[in-house]
Amino acid sequence: MASTDPMLGPVKGAEHRTVAGVEMDTTRTGAARVKRVVYQPGFRWSTHMKQMVGTPLCMHAHVGFLVRGQIHVQYADGCVLEFAAPQAVAIEPGHDGWVVGAEPAVLIEVDFEGETAARFGMPETHRHGAAAAGR
Repeated sequence: MASTDPMLGPVKGAEHRTVAGVEMDTTRTGAARVKRVVYQPGFRWSTHMKQMVGTPLCMHAHVGFLVRGQIHVQYADGCVLEFAAPQAVAIEPGHDGWVVGAEPAVLIEVDFEGETAARFGMPETHRHGAAAAGR
């Protein structure tokens, strides 16, 4: 992923991997991980990751800051979230998500692997109105 754009260039000291076209650069910071995740235009979780992961929806919580692009998130109950950079992001487990438009979505994410939702005080899975009640 060579680029002169610092949002897309190599991340010093990070482990780099590509999963279903998603570029992830991960570094450990104490008990957490900081990740730069690049979702390419056309990416949709249910199309590109669902079969590989084996769950009907993404069950990972995402907390971070969207520095570039736009993403659309939809939960099983029909709740929808729209994010456009620059914007803080908090997405509960139990969602589908996709890139909106022709620009990659770049998310700087902090996570605790399987404990992300609990560590950030989020429900284990999305419940209608749960995100709004916490604001």
